[in-house]
Amino acid sequence: MAKAIAEVLPNITHRLCLWHILQKFPEHLAHVYNKFPDFQKEFHHCIHDTITADEFEEEWVTILVKYGLVGNDWLQNLYNRREKWVPAYLRTTFCAGMSTTQRSESINKFFKDYVRSSTMVSDFVHQYEKALDACYFKEKEKDVRTKSSRPVLKTCWGIEEEAVKVYTRKSFSIFQAELFNCQRYKATKVQTEGESKMYEVAPKGNDKRIYYVSVDCRSSTAICTCHMFEFLGILCRHILCVFMKKSNLDCLPPNYVLEKWTINAKSRAIREIPNYEGHVSNGEDQIMRKSHLMMQFYDIAELGSQSRFQMEHLSLALDKVHKELLLMDTMGEQNLEAGDMSRNESPALRSQVISNFSQTL
Repeated sequence: MAKAIAEVLPNITHRLCLWHILQKFPEHLAHVYNKFPDFQKEFHHCIHDTITADEFEEEWVTILVKYGLVGNDWLQNLYNRREKWVPAYLRTTFCAGMSTTQRSESINKFFKDYVRSSTMVSDFVHQYEKALDACYFKEKEKDVRTKSSRPVLKTCWGIEEEAVKVYTRKSFSIFQAELFNCQRYKATKVQTEGESKMYEVAPKGNDKRIYYVSVDCRSSTAICTCHMFEFLGILCRHILCVFMKKSNLDCLPPNYVLEKWTINAKSRAIREIPNYEGHVSNGEDQIMRKSHLMMQFYDIAELGSQSRFQMEHLSLALDKVHKELLLMDTMGEQNLEAGDMSRNESPALRSQVISNFSQTL
């Protein structure tokens, strides 16, 4: 698989599932687990808590020497592929915060509620549509919760007030936790070079870990050694500490708000869908077209349900469009029977439908 991915998808970062790898450790290193109770804790720190590749390398060597694992072939094989599974090597690559195959596995579990190995292909299509409908419904429930309720704010900063209006509820909860915890840190400027500044960010308690945040005042950008933004797409507490305490930031910097985590992420319609050969299919597959339309209908229905006037306006428009679609279907069949253009290629009809629909709205 690795060779195929490198050839077919050369610009893609191929990762190995961290969870599956760690599940193999007790099996291959049972003698170490049984003999040394502290081994698991130290190894967990080496894998999960090292920030840079140098930190990982140093702790890895220390553990191998301490527990007599220098000549272990299985560990050496894992080490040779460390760039594919060790978090310290992958923090600068955007992975939406994922380090395991949890996303695909949860989708597999989701579809198992609708299809089985004995499901016929003809039944699979219908069950697949039901599964998509259920998925969309759950997604819309979350959208409604985001738009109709308001979480409790934990700070008096205006940036939190703005973030709750921009982010989805899940994204906001992550941002809020980072913003709240940035108050536990102190930032000290350690270097200035032109418009660039380097800050040392350290916790106020007993934790002695130090992070470094470099800020470019010209481009209003910042990079932290934890690389949370690069990996997850949400600002870390260390950068927020510098922004809030040194710059008195009142609003979210636009370049640090990823559209995919915002309330309006789905407002832009996706018109073209590439097929398996990389060509654009323009949504010719009926299931994909239906899925795309249902996403739009959910949003339209939500707006139309806000008042009786909006509901009646939408209902009138939908009735008219429904009749026009039936007309398109009838005229399309007549054209096909007469050997004329297909139902998707009738300019006169398309112009008539667009004109009528515009007048309705």
